[in-house]
Amino acid sequence: MSDLDATTPRVFLARHGETEWTKNGRYTGTTDLALTPYGITQVAGTARQLVGPGKLIDPAKVAHVWVSPRTRARQTFDLLFTSTSSTTPTGEIGSSGSNATQLGEEKVTVTEDIAEWDYGDYEGLLVEEIRAGRKERGLDGKKAWNIWRDGCEGGESAKQVTDRLDRLIDKIREIQVPCINGGKPADVVLVAHGLILRAFVKRWLKYPLDDPLPMMFSPGAIGVLSYKNRNPDEPGFYIGMALPMTDSQ
Repeated sequence: MSDLDATTPRVFLARHGETEWTKNGRYTGTTDLALTPYGITQVAGTARQLVGPGKLIDPAKVAHVWVSPRTRARQTFDLLFTSTSSTTPTGEIGSSGSNATQLGEEKVTVTEDIAEWDYGDYEGLLVEEIRAGRKERGLDGKKAWNIWRDGCEGGESAKQVTDRLDRLIDKIREIQVPCINGGKPADVVLVAHGLILRAFVKRWLKYPLDDPLPMMFSPGAIGVLSYKNRNPDEPGFYIGMALPMTDSQ
């Protein structure tokens, strides 16, 4: 059986486009930044290529979408599910386009479960600034600070992030497992942030967050998870996949 069988439910991970802090590497959790003009272009390009009838993410096959409450994620959702990507996003879910309307309000949940990691005292800092500050306070010995292991002072621990992601994974499986062998479409989409989506991948694969699994996830990009051999006990990820033909091709 092909692992590329598009009838097997998939989880699409959509990272928001560029923000001012994305450009300089500052930790952006609860700070509510909007997309830059280039960030809008990034997501609009992804939408044109990958979202729409007969495309990789077909709104007709989407059972549910979970969106982070942050403006940058809400804008990204709006751009992805708008039929004309030239529309300037307002940040309001489903405010500007037929694809968003086609999903139906009942299919879209805005939730803190997929919000970015709460960086607490590290909000707005660079990695080197965080490590230098912790060293001055005598918090780290031979091992440098690692968010996957150590979490954030005044913010979330790895366990707290694990708990909320596992809760979301349980909801996704409730939708997808009954459809694992076909039947009604059961794709889902998560529209969120770079670190929390990489954390989600680890939990989907049943790895602890401190597992050393190097990943990169560009702003405006799409990742894809599914089930190997249509087996709910074999969650996996695509390292590449063929894209469907569209009428325009």
